[in-house]
Order: sequence, then C-alpha cells, then structure tokens
Amino acid sequence: MPFPLYIAGRYTISRSKNNAVNIITRIAAVAIVVSTAALFIIMSVFAGLKDFSLSFANDTDPDLKVYAAAGKSFMVSPEKMKRLDALKGIAAKTFVAEERVLFYYNEKEEVAFMKGVDSLYNNVTPMNDPKRLLGGEWLLPYSGQAVVGAGIYNKLSLGLYNVTKPLEVFVPKAGKGIITENDFNKEQLMVVGVYSINEDIDKRFVYCSLDLAQKLLEFKRNQYTGIELKMKPGTDESALRESIEAIFKGTVTTKNRAQLNDSLYKMLNAENLVTYLFCSLVVVLTLFCLAGALIMLILDKRENIKTLHCLGAEVKSLRNIFFLQGIFITAIGAFIGLLLGLGFVIAQQQFNLIMITPTMPYPTAVTLSNVAIVLATIFILGIGASRIAAGRVNAQLLEG
Repeated sequence: MPFPLYIAGRYTISRSKNNAVNIITRIAAVAIVVSTAALFIIMSVFAGLKDFSLSFANDTDPDLKVYAAAGKSFMVSPEKMKRLDALKGIAAKTFVAEERVLFYYNEKEEVAFMKGVDSLYNNVTPMNDPKRLLGGEWLLPYSGQAVVGAGIYNKLSLGLYNVTKPLEVFVPKAGKGIITENDFNKEQLMVVGVYSINEDIDKRFVYCSLDLAQKLLEFKRNQYTGIELKMKPGTDESALRESIEAIFKGTVTTKNRAQLNDSLYKMLNAENLVTYLFCSLVVVLTLFCLAGALIMLILDKRENIKTLHCLGAEVKSLRNIFFLQGIFITAIGAFIGLLLGLGFVIAQQQFNLIMITPTMPYPTAVTLSNVAIVLATIFILGIGASRIAAGRVNAQLLEG
C-alpha cells in the first residue's frame, strides 16, 4: 500500500490532539452528509413533480401521432391503409378529426376543441377508464353523443342525457370574407359522459363520433386531421416513424409524446436545471468547510510533514496524503448522505410524510440518473476542494 494512502486513512479515522481540528473536521463531514441528502431529496421531488405533470399529458396523448405536414388534414387511401395495417410495430391505431369550434348551451358559450374519434380510440387512449370518466358513459360510434371535460361541463352548466336541451356546436364553413350566422355548420349533441384529468385538459376537449366531426368539417370519409398510434413494446420508434412517413411520401409528420408536449418538457427541464445549479452552489459553499478542515489539519500536522520530508518523502507525496484524506471524507459523507436521502424519499413514498393538500402527498421519484448526478457533483466538487487545500503543502510550509 502506498504510504500516502496509508497515512491518509490513519488521519481520517484517528483523532487529532487539537480539539478544534476535530470539531472542524466533524462539521465538514456533517455538512457533506446534509448537502448530499438535501440535493438528492430535492432532485427526487422534482423528478416526482415532473412525472406527475407529464402523467396528465400521457393520459390523453398517444405514443405517436401523425399530422399533415401542410394544411390541417390529409387523405388515407385504401392502399395506404393496407400498408399501415402491415406495419408490425403498431399495436393499435385510431383516426381522428379535430378542430377548434364554438359550443353553445343555454345562452352560454365556450370555444374548445371538438375531437371526432372512431370506435377504436379507447384501444390507443383509454378514456373510458373509470378513473378518467367521472360520470355517464363513453359515446357510441355513429351517434350524436358527446363526452365533455369537467371544466366545460361546469362552465356551461350541462346535464347528462338532456334530450330537451342538447349541446350545440358551431363549425365555421371553409371560405373567405366576413363570417355570418349562415357560414356555420351546426349540430346538436347529447352529453352522455364527463371526463376529468386535470384543469387544463378538462376544458380543452369535447369528444364526439368521427363521422359527425367529418360532416361538420366537410371532410371526405377517408379524410382526417390525425392518426394516433399505440406502439408494441420494444418497437424501434425511429424506424416506425420513417416507415409511416414513407407511406405518405413526406406529406405527413410524426410526433412522439415528448414532441407533442415540447413546451411542457422544456419548462420542466429548465426548472430542474435551475434547481440543480442552485443546490450545487450550496454544495460548493459547504465544501469550503472541507477545504478549511484540511488546511487546519495540515497546519496541525506540520511537524509530522517536515519529519516525513526529511525521511525522503517528496512534496507531491505529502500533498497526496491530504488530498486522499479529503476524498475519504467526501466519500463517507456522500454515501451516508445518499442513504439518508434515499431513506427519506422511500419513507415519503410509503407513509406520505409531507402533503401538498390533505389528500395529495408530495410526489417523489428515485432514478439512477439522479443518484449518478448527486454522487458526481459531490465527488467532483470534493476533489476540487481537496486539491486546493492539499496545495498548501509546499516548500514554504516545509521551511517554516
């Protein structure tokens, strides 16, 4: 065993004769433990909040969605349909016709998205799940039924199965010039269900049958605004997207779930980065304690350092003693802090220690990437602080 490693280990586990040095070293070790635990807990909370925020979008967004590259809609010929059916990576697909329209009920109005869906829609996005469908039932295909979000339902004061007062939908006809009352396609819908996912989505969509939406939008039978796809496990997403775009010869574009929520992903990633940088700054300040403790130890062991130098030890080897001791303290503090942080996160997941609301605990998520980032941050900064402190072992100290 190299003697710098041996002596560094002895200095780490043994007490100094100077009580002040012992206290400063303990403070530095505790500071590393606390900063590591705090950094891991905060990153785990943000990972949980990110998953929580994205879970709402995941409830309504498919694995892949096919859009028209230009314009709002595209045609799917029988030949293209056969080629789509032949793609092995698709577990389920559904065709939709979607447009922003005006809804009117009992002298109240609301602008939202009308989304026409076919009978296979729930195979891709299970909106008929009892957890999402608050009341009523899912609409039947080829019917004048509708399923609305809880936000729209409450704002328009709608009722379920109200035949005498149906929900009216107004869709502007294609054309130019000033829009008059005669320039709208109109239809009456009977609300048969109410869904609830989150506040934003609950006031965004009104679902109706695909044929009715195509009629209101003046689409042909094989004309759609999108195709939503559910992929089979293990499917190569990039290859599947290339195959789909090849079928339509570049007239469509395909987006995955992250791209469908691009702005949300960017916002969450930016918040996570800012939080990490802020916490890293706190860790930097904490590791000044480590540098101070090592410098105090160097001054306390100055006579021993001189003795080792007289016995033939090089200055580089003497510096390595305190550099390695700093790494030992960092490693011990980092692993203890990580275990404490992991224990707190698991306890939060199991026992709901901290609540956002009386019924909702703070979400947390343990990821290997967060573990790696925390350890890398602590070790990189700890190595830097140890290197700076070990630099105090120089010729001037040995000659003093």
